[in-house]
Amino acid sequence: MTIEQYGWNESWQNKWSEKHQEQEGNKRIPGRITGDFGSKYRVMTETGETWGELAGRLRHTLTDSGEFPAIGDWVTLAIQDGGEYAVIHGVLPRHSVISRKVAGNTQVEQIVAANVDTLFLVSALNDDFNVRRMERYLIMAWNSGANPVILLTKADLCQDADQKIAEMERAAPGVPVHAVSALLGDGRDELLPYIRSGQTVALTGSSGCGKSTMVNWLSGQNLQLTQDVREGDSRGRHTTTHRELFVLPDGAIIIDTPGMRELQLWEDDGGLDLAFGDISSLAAECRFSDCKHEREEGCAVLEAIASGVLEEKRLLNYRKTQKELRYQNSKEVKQKRKTAAAAVKAAPRTRNSGWQRVLDEY
Repeated sequence: MTIEQYGWNESWQNKWSEKHQEQEGNKRIPGRITGDFGSKYRVMTETGETWGELAGRLRHTLTDSGEFPAIGDWVTLAIQDGGEYAVIHGVLPRHSVISRKVAGNTQVEQIVAANVDTLFLVSALNDDFNVRRMERYLIMAWNSGANPVILLTKADLCQDADQKIAEMERAAPGVPVHAVSALLGDGRDELLPYIRSGQTVALTGSSGCGKSTMVNWLSGQNLQLTQDVREGDSRGRHTTTHRELFVLPDGAIIIDTPGMRELQLWEDDGGLDLAFGDISSLAAECRFSDCKHEREEGCAVLEAIASGVLEEKRLLNYRKTQKELRYQNSKEVKQKRKTAAAAVKAAPRTRNSGWQRVLDEY
């Protein structure tokens, strides 16, 4: 295998050249993270696959969790011991990054995958089907810079697939929706445009929705462990425990990620308005520019609900998510100020450092 088969192209070569001027004796080489195992990474390089660890200097300069290497990243490596392992010295600028907030109250960003062209948002067509949850995944997808595509798996288990497909399409205006069945082999041809040579796709969704089965189906081999659907709640059993990257026969690169039992959004970079594009368009027609779509006169959004054009549950989810993102953003700002203040206080207090001036800004 070559790094070109893992997505290395002229664009990445240009980024590499900008960051690393060719110098005599420079032994740094590029590599792509193909496996994320916490403190260690599996990396594909021009000489083959190896294990990588962060250089101590790099580890100490990274202040945010979102800056650490993640699955799909292109990194700068120094090969050690004839290729036995590598030291990671840097990360090339990403063209897309899929992230979420870690579970719990901790204000920490978790990178799901980086440098993804198409993000498959996977939902099973059984009792696990949930339109409101998919709306949250769409916000994450639009914020990432990757193109979202919804995959409704396990179509063979659904008696009213057409109805659910239509329901999902209404909740995801402008986003392709495909129903597939790995068991019956249905729907694969529809996915071929997304898995062209050199393209990187990632799969994300709730635990047990069929992501690993999709990886095996698209690759034509058993790359990932899968388990049967539980009888009690029609949900698949969680099997993927870490993030891995594979090359498909069609030439695409596919990233499988562990299932999410809950999705806490990290931040909003326009994803909310894109995921709820119909509400955003209606809001532009409201009488008042600051309309909250609650009880105001001349509210085009409320009129759409009254006429049956817009589902009320969709508006309620929009309000709830909007409030959550605002609250999350305020906590992020406070955390950044706290981190910056701590860093300034820890800095040497020299006459010309300006540490007190910086601290006063917070």
